[in-house]
Amino acid sequence: MKPPIVARIIDLHGDRGRRAIEAVAEGRVKRYRDFTVVVGYRTEHIIEDGGCDCQDATYNLDTSNADERCWHAIAVDIADRVDRVDHHDMWYSDVAEFL
Repeated sequence: MKPPIVARIIDLHGDRGRRAIEAVAEGRVKRYRDFTVVVGYRTEHIIEDGGCDCQDATYNLDTSNADERCWHAIAVDIADRVDRVDHHDMWYSDVAEFL
């Protein structure tokens, strides 16, 4: 049986909510000095001011509906609320050069 908040997130966001919960549970939400990053399945995605650089956010979401968000942005919200953000005291722009 799922905790009520998990069920509510999945009810609201479907598969995006499930994927966000998995990312948080797996410690894939990283905060650097300049950006928050979610480690996806193939690459890392930058979340800034609630927006994401992923293809889902760019092509599939209705930007006029604040409830429609990609799973990366949802993961950041969840991680912030449950204090599960992996903090790095460095600039992501410096780290990204090595990725």
